[in-house]
Amino acid sequence: MKIVLFVLLGLLQGSLALRDGTNQIQTFVIPHSHMDVGWVYTIQESMHAYAGNVYTSVVEELSREKHRKFIAVEQEFFRLWWDTVATSQHKKQVKQLLQEGRLEFIIGGQVMHDEAVTDLDDILLQLTEGHGFLYETFGVRPQFSWQVDPFGASAATPVLFALAGFNAHLISRIDYDLKDSMQRNKRLQFVWRGSPSLREKEEIFTHTMDQYSYCTPSHLPFSNRSGFYWNGVALFPDPPKDGIYPNMSLPVTTDTLEPYAETLVENIKQRAQWFRTNHLLWPWGCDKQFYNASVQFANMDVLLNYINQNSEKFGVTVQYATLGEYFQAVHQSNLSWEVRGSEDFLPYSTEPFQAWTGFYASRNILKGVARRASALLHAAEALFVRYRLSFPDGPVQKEWALGKLKVLRWAVSEVQHHDAITGTESPKVAHMYTEHLTQGMMGVEELLAAIFLLPQPSSLSGTLYGHNPDNSELGKDFEQNIIAYNPLAWNITTYINVTVEFPVATVFDDNGQAVPAQIQPSAEISSTYDLFIMVELGGLQYRKYLIKFPQSECRNLTVGSMCGLTHLARVVPFERKNVRQWKKTGRMLLPVINECYKLLFDQETNMLHSIKDRKSHRKIRVSQDFWEYKANGDVHAGPISDNYIFTANGSAVPAYSSVAMEIVPGKLISEIRQHFYREEEDKNYTYSVITRVPVGFKGRLPCQRLEQSYRVGPLVVNRESVFRTKTSLRNNGTLFTDNNGYQMMKRMHKTFVNNTVSRNYYPMVRTAYIEDDWSRLVFLSERAHGVASLSQGELEVMLHRRLWNNQEWDQGYNLTLNDSSVVRPVLWMMIRSPAASASLYQREALELQHRPVVMPIDRPQKPWRDRTRWNGPKVQPVVLPQNLHIQMLSVPGWSYSTNHTQHLQNLGSGRSGESQTDFDRVLLRIMHLYEEGEDPILSKPTTINLKDLLQGLAEVKEVKERSLTGTWDISELHRWSWRTSDVVEKKDEPETGVIKDYSVTVLPKEIRTLFISFK
Repeated sequence: MKIVLFVLLGLLQGSLALRDGTNQIQTFVIPHSHMDVGWVYTIQESMHAYAGNVYTSVVEELSREKHRKFIAVEQEFFRLWWDTVATSQHKKQVKQLLQEGRLEFIIGGQVMHDEAVTDLDDILLQLTEGHGFLYETFGVRPQFSWQVDPFGASAATPVLFALAGFNAHLISRIDYDLKDSMQRNKRLQFVWRGSPSLREKEEIFTHTMDQYSYCTPSHLPFSNRSGFYWNGVALFPDPPKDGIYPNMSLPVTTDTLEPYAETLVENIKQRAQWFRTNHLLWPWGCDKQFYNASVQFANMDVLLNYINQNSEKFGVTVQYATLGEYFQAVHQSNLSWEVRGSEDFLPYSTEPFQAWTGFYASRNILKGVARRASALLHAAEALFVRYRLSFPDGPVQKEWALGKLKVLRWAVSEVQHHDAITGTESPKVAHMYTEHLTQGMMGVEELLAAIFLLPQPSSLSGTLYGHNPDNSELGKDFEQNIIAYNPLAWNITTYINVTVEFPVATVFDDNGQAVPAQIQPSAEISSTYDLFIMVELGGLQYRKYLIKFPQSECRNLTVGSMCGLTHLARVVPFERKNVRQWKKTGRMLLPVINECYKLLFDQETNMLHSIKDRKSHRKIRVSQDFWEYKANGDVHAGPISDNYIFTANGSAVPAYSSVAMEIVPGKLISEIRQHFYREEEDKNYTYSVITRVPVGFKGRLPCQRLEQSYRVGPLVVNRESVFRTKTSLRNNGTLFTDNNGYQMMKRMHKTFVNNTVSRNYYPMVRTAYIEDDWSRLVFLSERAHGVASLSQGELEVMLHRRLWNNQEWDQGYNLTLNDSSVVRPVLWMMIRSPAASASLYQREALELQHRPVVMPIDRPQKPWRDRTRWNGPKVQPVVLPQNLHIQMLSVPGWSYSTNHTQHLQNLGSGRSGESQTDFDRVLLRIMHLYEEGEDPILSKPTTINLKDLLQGLAEVKEVKERSLTGTWDISELHRWSWRTSDVVEKKDEPETGVIKDYSVTVLPKEIRTLFISFK
């Protein structure tokens, strides 16, 4: 077929310019490629099959024609292309295109992060990683978002983007019935004030994509092929050698030009009805597109030119555009926009029986590994800062150390993708993420070992080892040394658990003083013992502990006795009880008591019966057990559950027939072990919960947290497992869950015609609670789960899913979630008054996430001679007020000048590439944990002196305040102001800049980012 040629070349560029017309729709055609960092294919497979070609092809095609434009979103593929594929010519072209504004980086994070199950710390990490690369390499600072594919939208995300300097935000996947209503009423665009505390200070204009979302409408009335996808569909594992891909759209020819134009214009006019201005965003692209940008642009150039030549007839003009150009046009319309408060868009449903709430709990193990890796990275970053300030010249080589941190930064950033931590990927991709995280963690553990073990000046610590075994003392007891490091900037007293192979142990701190401890047979492995050690650690402080395993002393002691300050705890078993034999209950109640609670366990059922809050003297009926939803796996029989979707096929049923219990009374903790058996005759349990109750050391060891460790699985196929807590609280269908660990959201139970159970599930990243006027039941988590309150006084947590279905799409991409693993999540439970828990849960959630890092530095062995004794911790603590938290303390390793003008000059002269990594620039991010009015004391603005705060590290020389990701000098950041329909009252607020004496005031829910230089 003959391609239309008369529209090319001379007339092309002029006619593609935007034409203003009072009634004409100005259409901004935004070329893009949605490139999932994972999902069905591994990173390597995607780079080979299409992703590498996208940037090569786009850069070359944009360089050929000046009117063409493109937006690049996620950084991982671009950075891989830049480092491994791009030629020097490609790199010059990219810089030129950025200068001309024809290539635009959107979001700029390492990935397009999920918004439901990601943690605040990790969202900021991946955003900071991507922004740092873009600014250092190009001097570019993204100002717009493109969150088109996450499954629901969090209210925390727009706040973070505002803090990062963004001028507008874009979302797409929201509940289908809500989107329909917003379309009909032209309410898809609004100003979002995501934080109830920061409100208009960090508001952001938000655009919701219409029902067509981010993909080009593909239906052509004149063809049985998809439309506007002239390069077809990407092929795996190899691109076709002849360049012919499946489902390539009909080319634009003399025969198809008019039908193509009519189809495009009809779609433009349909969508324009849903927006208030005559500017229309028309995304051109979809998943895995533009790997052959030549054929894409060659066809679209002709089509757009034809429409513009006939704009009077069609009533529209069209132009290639960046997202920034579209938002600038909307901003210049100067309309007054509706304000949306701190409500989010979760959960997300696409149809009555398609509630995307299953992924909150999919691949529980990956969710756990991702958060453990994040916590380890957080600890190592701060420790490396301390080490660099103490020993700038080693012996731990700084480039090697930063390299280890960067590998884990990359892995933790990568897994925040919306098809990664969500558990919605194929098994091989889940394995890839896990492998990347594991390798990164191993490297960072190697770094920690080097910091702790390599010889250091005596100013910090004594040497841990001598050089030769002392043969004269071979008869002495075995010993083991461990390091415990507190990664939080608060003083803490807690217990750590070390697995040992000896039944008796005593513990000494680095002052040689005996430490309270407790040893007992392990609940998991019969040949080992759990040694619980009470540790007292200052903020960002580590201490050494010596564990001795007496072979003679204490050998003949019986369980229940003391060896020094170590309690030898005994396990008390109870008779296994079958559920069908439960008759009268509540007659034989066994108490477990600490300073905060009195827990009563029913010996007739082996179940928890009630908890008394000893502070408020209120007794609450509490029972806890495991239930299962039975999923349908046959698409011909009804709605299914899969990686994404949870469809409750009826009510949950109890997942056990009998319960066994053991109690370990202790002096440090008391432990209750409950095992749940699927069938009465089963020898192995499917479920267990171990509850640890701190029982000693009044006023020192926090008594309010009840740690619960679960063991779930392997499940039967097509089961979705929940841990259900039933209480006597009158919560009236109200549940509170967190948005990304940043803020709490009130969730009112809703009744739907269909799928009520699934559509009342919400993500819990760190916190969920129910309450009445007198008490609040709080659960804190170290990984994401789905939660719901479906009946009065109930809170259930979905812990694990194992599913299979015969849906062709799920089968084809291996997304059926046949997860046969055993998962071991941990929750902390608290029952306090609403006022008391309001002051506790934020810190407690962080203490769970960032538990002390425990590092054995040798194996149990005979003592070594010439050991230099540690005379107490030489590491000075760094301690913040209890309402503030150091969200990040790191050496980013960037080399760019903090003066923007100077940085651009360096880039222009080529000097930037020669810059050395700046190991002296420290990034400090401080967050206020409380909302306005949440606590009478802790919710107040808090002023700290950075010089005083950080003196435990070194003497502060200079402080510069930056935007959230560090790329803007805060004094130069001026975001767009959007007119709103409400009148905002001006409030007197304290000065929030860094003043001359190094003081800074942090307002409720504020996050302040600073560059610190030390003397």
